[in-house]
Amino acid sequence: MTFGRLVLGALGLAVAVAAPALARDKVVFGTNWLAQAEHGGFYQALADGTYEKYGLDVEIRMGGPQVNHALLLAAGRVDFNMGGEGYGALNYVQNAIPVRAVASVFQKEPRVMIAHPETGVTDLASLKGRPILLSKDALTTYWLWMKRTQGLTDDQVRPYNFSPAPFLADKTMILQGYLSSEPYTVAQAGVKPVILLLADYGYDTYSTTIEARQETIDKNPDLVQRFVDATVIGWKTYLTGDPAKANAMIKAANPEMTDDQLAYAVKVLNEHGIVQSGDALTLGIGAMTDARWQSFFEGTVAAGIYPADLDVKKAYTLQFVNKGVGLP
Repeated sequence: MTFGRLVLGALGLAVAVAAPALARDKVVFGTNWLAQAEHGGFYQALADGTYEKYGLDVEIRMGGPQVNHALLLAAGRVDFNMGGEGYGALNYVQNAIPVRAVASVFQKEPRVMIAHPETGVTDLASLKGRPILLSKDALTTYWLWMKRTQGLTDDQVRPYNFSPAPFLADKTMILQGYLSSEPYTVAQAGVKPVILLLADYGYDTYSTTIEARQETIDKNPDLVQRFVDATVIGWKTYLTGDPAKANAMIKAANPEMTDDQLAYAVKVLNEHGIVQSGDALTLGIGAMTDARWQSFFEGTVAAGIYPADLDVKKAYTLQFVNKGVGLP
């Protein structure tokens, strides 16, 4: 409740007249995994009141192994979804689901390959002939890009069950990972790994996108714009300001997170320009371009993932980004 104008009471005393607070728009946002620093800007905007300032009452619903927020978004059960790489947006198009990416928080996908030090690994091409631990999902996405662009072969693949034990036991082994996860884990085990960020070698997918239904875009574009802008400000604050409130919220949602791991993640996100690099440096955090989407799409076509006649422009809209939000 906020207080409005002052009026004189019966005894001539100033009395504050209560004015009802403006109602905020309820928004449900689904993340793509358990709470972590890679979701930090969303939690920051909630924790420090940025969403509230933009007239939003945001509920963040944490993802996980048994949660499919993409499906819930398509069904209208959540208002916005945190997408991953560009494949998700293209899958919507391929399946005639009217959902689009409206912003991309990550300019670089944080996928990495890691190797033991002093084994001669210096770049992706030097992975030729070495065993590589890969998940099933990798085999149908970025591994296809790695084979096509780096000359790697399927006989190198070893199944990855998300345990670093085989990597730690075998110095010849290469391990797939996420910039802020597997490198941190193996470092705790005493290995300072060589880290190869796929994005630095031309893997140009957007990542950590914000997805919305076409119906929401058409009927309530102001809501979409406010959610995107507030989220962008949240990310700017999380990465360059004080993330303490957001981190407290993350740890409450996911008690396995530690202060050390959160600090490490923020450090590497900044060091590698995951959020603030490329087009985001001039167009603002969340930036996307037609050229970048087209380039990624052409790569997926070359890899045989999607047909060439798929309409990539149905996967995204630039209506809510590239407006300088989040710039100094």
